[in-house]
Amino acid sequence: MNTFVRLAMCCLAVVGAAEVSAQVHVADSVMQHAKGNKLSVGGYGEVAYSRNFYSDHVSRYSQPEEHKNDPSHGRFDIPHAVIYLGYDFGKGWSWGTEVEFEHGGAGLAYEKEDEEGGEWEQETEKGGEVELEQFWIQKTFSRAANLRFGHIVVPVGLNNAHHEPLNFFTVYRPEGENTIMPSTWHQTGVSFFGRYKKFRYEAQFLAGLNADNFTNTNWIKKGTANPLEFEVANKYGVALRLDNYSIPGLRLGLSGYYGESIGNSYPKNANGVDAEYKGQVLIGAFDFTYNDHNWIIRGQADYGYLGDAEQLKYIYNRTNKKSPYHHSAFVSKNAYAVGIEAGYDVFSQISCMRADEQKLYVFGRYEQYNPYASNTKSTAYDYTEVKRMAVGLNYFPVPEIAIKAEFSNRFLKSQYNNEPAINIGVTYEGFFL
Repeated sequence: MNTFVRLAMCCLAVVGAAEVSAQVHVADSVMQHAKGNKLSVGGYGEVAYSRNFYSDHVSRYSQPEEHKNDPSHGRFDIPHAVIYLGYDFGKGWSWGTEVEFEHGGAGLAYEKEDEEGGEWEQETEKGGEVELEQFWIQKTFSRAANLRFGHIVVPVGLNNAHHEPLNFFTVYRPEGENTIMPSTWHQTGVSFFGRYKKFRYEAQFLAGLNADNFTNTNWIKKGTANPLEFEVANKYGVALRLDNYSIPGLRLGLSGYYGESIGNSYPKNANGVDAEYKGQVLIGAFDFTYNDHNWIIRGQADYGYLGDAEQLKYIYNRTNKKSPYHHSAFVSKNAYAVGIEAGYDVFSQISCMRADEQKLYVFGRYEQYNPYASNTKSTAYDYTEVKRMAVGLNYFPVPEIAIKAEFSNRFLKSQYNNEPAINIGVTYEGFFL
């Protein structure tokens, strides 16, 4: 393997030649250590501005006609500010960590729960908005065999496997996968991964998801959230991923997850729904990245199944209003997200810009998703079915920095109001040592 810095810079060159960046998996690109490079320091961050030309009222879906002409609203945000640290102990042993500050703050946060009638709640999700996204010890036997123990990224879907901000054109992370699955999905467990010829593979054994936190508008997204000082592991999950690099400039990926979710909570209820049902979560995903001939094209398709979905309403922690979990009614048996984006570097046709390694991608994105794709017990939430398009620009003055601008629109079913917006962002990803 190359040294950590070289791999890291390959990851950053998502706008560069076809043999780098967008083809590199997150487990390799974030922190891959080698002898001669003991300490590694890096990070990434995003600053974003949005102007949303639709209502932000809690009843905008239950009473859409009343909010058709509501005023626009704007916001600044720092979605992610991340610090990477890594160290090579030698003899194949290394350590890595990733600390993430979300939305520019720390501690507790008040959130308005639209799925609970606009009720204000004080959310506690593993200490608020500071997360230890990775913390692991790794033993490398060879390029083909690595073992990682600790808190790790779960690479199911395109967004989780390639979540750094230079790996997508939009200002915010791709909306479909970010709606139905945890993002970035990270849990405690064990991972075996490696590369052999034109393949990269990974298998993970993890703590299970917690069905207490599944919702009608985000499916299993909050299933990793945990207000406790430990990660409950009454139930377990398995994640698998396989990537192929046989065609120059093209990466093809398959990933999946299986695990039980009902009863993976504290305290464990020995009776009723918690003991009788399993809540199996099954996800299958396909994704690809093409990076060649001045084009970058990315796409993904994800489909999920939740067993015993109609029983979640009756789980003890979901009926106990004093518990720190979600109390929304029904959760869907199925969810899906499909999306594709394509961008062309127009500066590739201007010799002075090409020589200066500046890039300007003109891009378009289309996606469709629904976290409530099947009506549990004939209960419908039609506003969860979304088609979204975005067009915009990504300007790279240097390979590590991108300035993004886009116009987007969510197209909802005819009885609801569409949701157009303008988003502007500045992002970086760099390794400093």
